[in-house]
Amino acid sequence: MRIKSVQAWWVRIPIEVAKQHRSDFGQVTTFDAAILRIETDDGLVGWGEGKNAAGSAGSYGALVHMLNHEIGPQLIGRDPGDISVIWEMLYNGVRHETAAHSGHAMPQLARRGVSVAAISAVDIALWDILGKSLGQPVWRLIGGRKVERMQAYASGGWAPAEAIGEQLKSYIAKGGFKALKMRVGSMDGAPHVSAARVRAARAAIGPDVDLMVDAHGTYTVAEAKRFISLTADLDLAWFEEPVIADDKPGMAELRASGATPIATGESEATRYAFRDLAVLKSADIFQPDPAFCGGISEAMKIGTIASAFNLRLAPHLWAGAPCFFAGLHVCAASPASFIIEFSLGANPMIHDLVHETVETKDGMIAIPEKPGLGFTISERFLEAHAQRI
Repeated sequence: MRIKSVQAWWVRIPIEVAKQHRSDFGQVTTFDAAILRIETDDGLVGWGEGKNAAGSAGSYGALVHMLNHEIGPQLIGRDPGDISVIWEMLYNGVRHETAAHSGHAMPQLARRGVSVAAISAVDIALWDILGKSLGQPVWRLIGGRKVERMQAYASGGWAPAEAIGEQLKSYIAKGGFKALKMRVGSMDGAPHVSAARVRAARAAIGPDVDLMVDAHGTYTVAEAKRFISLTADLDLAWFEEPVIADDKPGMAELRASGATPIATGESEATRYAFRDLAVLKSADIFQPDPAFCGGISEAMKIGTIASAFNLRLAPHLWAGAPCFFAGLHVCAASPASFIIEFSLGANPMIHDLVHETVETKDGMIAIPEKPGLGFTISERFLEAHAQRI
């Protein structure tokens, strides 16, 4: 079995006005991603996804060009089962053979960002192909499935203080969630405004529902400390991306200053960044995004680091179907995983891009049983929303 073709598209799906929301990323009017299709010479197709923008919108022209014109040609004729070998080849660039023989990485200069986003898309697609070729779900190939269903948390929460309680209670009614996440940070201005929204949310949902908050890295360390102080009595399950990802020492300082668990990682790529988070004691919960951190292969390595440092894994899954399903398989197999992000914002990249119904029941989501990643792309829908670049 050999790789015959590689094709990526910038898929941009409009979100109807009534379902749009506004956060520190602005008004989100479209859901965008780089969607990758890899086909083998015996007709098997694997689907992947790469991300290079925060939130659910962004410009994907450069990433798609890289996949089609730089990465793709390197894959033609290769065995798609050589997943780890291909990952290291793409990461190390022209020195990949020297690195392989030497037994350590010698990465190319542009070793993060768009480069790893492209590797992520390839890696996810190759695992999809391997599972389909063996007639097995990916989770069986990466270690097995520790549960058939896993707890999910509703991810949303942009409403002002007077409406946030009803917004979060609607999530509970919709999917039976026992854990909810809301946004805070620069979208509110001062920390006390965010704290007031969180206090209103806790009063509305009561003490028995887990409540997480996400600042998208928009606080300074001082502001984040102030927020923790103002919400210390609200029993927050975690405080996500309190400060920019580049300030790992600042995050460690914040973690040491209070009792609220710190979660981070959606902006990080590769095991090396998460190693630094662990060594610096910057986080309690790792949140790698499979479409950005390096794919399924790297997410599993990151989960191993979390386990070794007695930390936990909760992947960032505000994404399209290939990334989301990849996250389900990683969570099924990783000893450090414990909860799955489920977007309650408009997400046509999951719900309309695939034929399967993606839903929660009683706050739980089922781990796929089908071979590969376990979804079927609607190629007609994809073609209707593919950008011509």
